[in-house]
Amino acid sequence: MIDLLLKVAVNAAALLAAANVVPEFKLIFHNDKPEDWVKIGIIALVFALVNSYLKPILKVLAMPIGFLTMGLIAFAINAAMLLGTAWIASQVGDQLQIGFTVGGYPPHWGYEAIGVAVVASTVISVVATLLDLLLLPRRVVGL
Repeated sequence: MIDLLLKVAVNAAALLAAANVVPEFKLIFHNDKPEDWVKIGIIALVFALVNSYLKPILKVLAMPIGFLTMGLIAFAINAAMLLGTAWIASQVGDQLQIGFTVGGYPPHWGYEAIGVAVVASTVISVVATLLDLLLLPRRVVGL
């Protein structure tokens, strides 16, 4: 349970970092309160669950392509997970009054959405890796 909470917190920080760095990666709040941390936490929870359950399956299925491309398929898988999170957030976005768009997706699908998803997923991966390295002593101690 603590690991899931830490994953959600790391993902929330990484999503906020990507929203500040990548131009078309947006967390849009309908009530104009960016300090609404519960909504960011819900998106981070969805992102953590998608990455925990779907990403390993896709990585195994894409392993032959990964060998041929020397691992570059990982960028496409990370971007797909981010676009999937945006789609899930758009499905429940009306009830939560939050918008999460990646290059205009959803509702607009195009090359811009794919490019923004690749760049944003790279930023998210770097931030999440750095935060995991900071939290590594907690795992060594056994907490």
